[in-house]
Amino acid sequence: MSTIKVTDSDFQDTIQNNELVLIDFWAPWCGPCKAIAPVLEEISNEHSNVVIAKMNTDENPTISSQHGIMSIPTMMIFKNGQLVDRLVGALPKPAILQKLEAHF
Repeated sequence: MSTIKVTDSDFQDTIQNNELVLIDFWAPWCGPCKAIAPVLEEISNEHSNVVIAKMNTDENPTISSQHGIMSIPTMMIFKNGQLVDRLVGALPKPAILQKLEAHF
């Protein structure tokens, strides 16, 4: 499964209707965001039990503001609709997987 795009309007549905979701808050001008994009694609393809969703903070300021996104990339992990973890920065794949796998 590849990553999906999420917006202010479908954010709640995405986190409520999927057991485990990682939301990547990013922007097109962000170099580190571009660097981790292929890593998130790999994780998405390798772990079908996790929805990897990308939210462009420039196009979707409401949810970004509500969740206090101050720097990007920021990744938030939701399990059954509840925030369970937050990762800030362009982390390496093993670090992202370690956080995700704690919630499998």
